[in-house]
Amino acid sequence: MQIKVRLDSRPIQRWARLFSKQTLLRAARVMGPTLVALTFAGVAHAQGTMDFSGAQTLMGTFKTFAIYAGAFICFGGLIFAGIRMMSGRFQDAIPGLFGALFGAGVLGWGAGWIGLAP
Repeated sequence: MQIKVRLDSRPIQRWARLFSKQTLLRAARVMGPTLVALTFAGVAHAQGTMDFSGAQTLMGTFKTFAIYAGAFICFGGLIFAGIRMMSGRFQDAIPGLFGALFGAGVLGWGAGWIGLAP
């Protein structure tokens, strides 16, 4: 069995063999994943900077809510405890005092922790 090697020096036939359908499909299968990865990397790189002004506005809203909610809970607990104490039931006023203490905690610590956000 003899293997015939045909050398062709004509450029057109050489280019036709180089860019045959099988060769192009194989090149696409080999380079395809790399090109897709590079495309996604380019798109991700072009995103630019992120704007957190909306997050800061939202945290400001949460801080305002913590201040108002804490003040409301604290004031409500004090009113509840005051009414109970004026009627002479001091033991029934204890939950109201703890409610006022909880409201003060929400008012102070809640707004303080939210205020520490950058």
